[in-house]
Amino acid sequence: MSDETPTEVKVSFWLWVAAAVFMVAAYLSLFILRQHFIDEQVKNNVDPKATADKIASGATYFLLAMLIGAIVMGCLFVLFAWKAREGTRSARTVLTGLLIATVLFLIFIKLNGLAFLFGPLFGLIALLLMYLPKVQPYFPKVGRQLP
Repeated sequence: MSDETPTEVKVSFWLWVAAAVFMVAAYLSLFILRQHFIDEQVKNNVDPKATADKIASGATYFLLAMLIGAIVMGCLFVLFAWKAREGTRSARTVLTGLLIATVLFLIFIKLNGLAFLFGPLFGLIALLLMYLPKVQPYFPKVGRQLP
């Protein structure tokens, strides 16, 4: 890591790593404790064609897909945070999009619980640090000539 990297960008990188870890941990715990999730889905079932076995199978695959998605998203957080730490302006933009997608997914799926809020919260703080006026010179615009 370069000595000229602003402290805010260094802290932001580690917050992105923490966001990735918390996000994967939340989905991993949901997958491990999936029986509670399945029981809730069976209890709330209104479709007579959906048997408990079908719900359990579908829920297991759904939770596995969400866990894999969280792992991929966490890896993308770390990869682009690494690139942003190197001063790549477009990495900051990609992180903005990834965080927006993560928050929209949580709203759409309606997952609640403190565990699912830590990742996006750390990501939001990390993103705000990357957009502070003090660190703007660290992310130069492409094609712009300095005098």
